[in-house]
Amino acid sequence: MEKRPVRTVLVTGCSDGGLGAALAVAFHKHRWYRVIATARNPEKMTHLRSLGIETVQLDVLSEESISACVEKVSALTGATLDILVNNAGAGYNMPILDASLEQTKKQFELNVFSVIRVTQAFFPLLRASSAETKMIVNNTSCAPMLAFPFLGPYTASKAALSTVTETLRLEMQPFDINVVDLKTAAVKSRFFDNVGTNDAVVLPDSSPYAAGKDLVETFMQNGPPAKLMDADAWAKNVVVDLSRRGGKGAPDQIWRGAGATSAWFAATFIPVGWLDGTVKKYSGLKEVERRIRAGEKEKMTMMAQ
Repeated sequence: MEKRPVRTVLVTGCSDGGLGAALAVAFHKHRWYRVIATARNPEKMTHLRSLGIETVQLDVLSEESISACVEKVSALTGATLDILVNNAGAGYNMPILDASLEQTKKQFELNVFSVIRVTQAFFPLLRASSAETKMIVNNTSCAPMLAFPFLGPYTASKAALSTVTETLRLEMQPFDINVVDLKTAAVKSRFFDNVGTNDAVVLPDSSPYAAGKDLVETFMQNGPPAKLMDADAWAKNVVVDLSRRGGKGAPDQIWRGAGATSAWFAATFIPVGWLDGTVKKYSGLKEVERRIRAGEKEKMTMMAQ
């Protein structure tokens, strides 16, 4: 096996059963990584601790918690960090016309601003690292590559994070820190389970899409129909990608998960609008549109009588 110096990697959002936990385990299986897993609730990292993975409490929405985590990690590592994986995030799905601005702001606070905040806080440790390859990895999404209806707040926040990541890629070059955009596609996790238990995904009765309430809510709670990749397989592939030539061969973008290649192809080669019919069919929007138009036609007929 190739001999490499041990590098310290910190992963956010590592609650058991999630993608962060899968990444932590995948890194841990390689002897050249020392993994520090973090989550808002330490009690949700019991499985990781049972594997011998170090865990630290971190609420990415709390500046106090972030500062405490930086202090703790500094004590553990000698004030250095080689790889930061910003994975913590969540989803808020709703048609744009019905979206709560308060909930949408919270979505951006978690999926965008917290990543900036955590990156700023850990930058001194990354800069102090003597590793040959230092890295920031932001887990974004393939979802913004296509215009999926009813997922707007979530996909907009992930699109914003992709732009932040691309900007960071350039801004970190003077400090020899590589920045990777991890575009995750369909992976089996608790993401939509958590979305489905949130009252915020219930379509308001006053919604202009109320005629298709059942279809809209189903799509908001389950997302695009897709065969899901196993989280452990996804994480293994991601860690292999990040470990190429000791990290020096890691690509600027990593597309992983079921449907990732198709999303890349569509985003790269297919003109905007060409897939609208397919997206409308699988999201239920085509039937919702039919019901809305039928309702309007019936209303006009009644008014004419």
